[in-house]
Amino acid sequence: MKVDGGIPTNLNKAAAAAQDLEAAGYTGGWTAETSHDPFFPLLLAAEHTETLELGTSIAVAFARNPMNLANIGWDLQSYSKGRFVLGLGSQIKPHITKRFSMEWSHPAPRMREMVLAIRAIWDNWLNGTPLQFRGDYYTHTLMTPFFTPDAKDLGDFGVPKIFLAGVGEMMTEVAGEVCDGFLCHGFTTEKYLREVTIPALARGRAKAGKTMEGFEIVGPSFVVTGNNDEELEKASTGTRQQIAFYGSTPAYKPVLEIHGWGGLQEELNSLSKQGKWVEMGTLIDDEVLNTFAVVGEPERIAPELGRRYGDVIQRISFYAPYESNPDRWSQVLADVRAA
Repeated sequence: MKVDGGIPTNLNKAAAAAQDLEAAGYTGGWTAETSHDPFFPLLLAAEHTETLELGTSIAVAFARNPMNLANIGWDLQSYSKGRFVLGLGSQIKPHITKRFSMEWSHPAPRMREMVLAIRAIWDNWLNGTPLQFRGDYYTHTLMTPFFTPDAKDLGDFGVPKIFLAGVGEMMTEVAGEVCDGFLCHGFTTEKYLREVTIPALARGRAKAGKTMEGFEIVGPSFVVTGNNDEELEKASTGTRQQIAFYGSTPAYKPVLEIHGWGGLQEELNSLSKQGKWVEMGTLIDDEVLNTFAVVGEPERIAPELGRRYGDVIQRISFYAPYESNPDRWSQVLADVRAA
């Protein structure tokens, strides 16, 4: 199983963090689009590493357009010498319309079309195929030599892989149909992954006449660990609050419902509207925590990750929403890679 780490989006920290990941033996490093742009740090990471795979997990697709993403993906793939993965996600409607002031409609069909449009643009640049993409949401029919990158930019690397994040079945099917990999949301469980996500991916692959062979599933997992009771308690508190934050989102309710916890989503949503973020975490009891997270001392993490996900995912990242000593993860990393 490949193991990935996180690269901070603060430009003053990205290069050193990427170097540390590579030196520690991580396969890849991912950025997330939160308080900073997710792409700029990867340029620095590419400059200061040699083998580390680099990707976004995620970049907000609907805050951009296919041409913009095609350009960014092309340039990062070229500069990193084939190490870039374009990881996309839809975000939820309020963020797209109120934070980014962009259009929102039919997210799964729109995302499918966006990925196909990006691929059509790359096909034009790489192979000279006429750009005649006409869809319901995006139209790209103009490309002149002045605006066309040199196909030699990519050398023998080819265009970047595209991974897509999702929770709902429709978006997950889209990932299976038109993408190269799937980014499991941190707010998922083994039961949801096996009973909902993987069947939806398989349906999408079947639509494209493909199997799951060669398709990568990236499974970030909440990990609660520490070297003593105090560290474990702090890790537990931070993780409970993050699970509660995600659980308050109506779009993620099906993950709770499959466990019979649909009412919990409504309670969390009500508290979130009151701004009671700390109180929300207290609703995440031990059963919920242990369902979403792997909990225990460092030596227990790898075996449990393997038991839950070893036969269904190809790469893993540790989701630890709390302060921790980076050295703590060296043992976990070594154990997962050795499994």
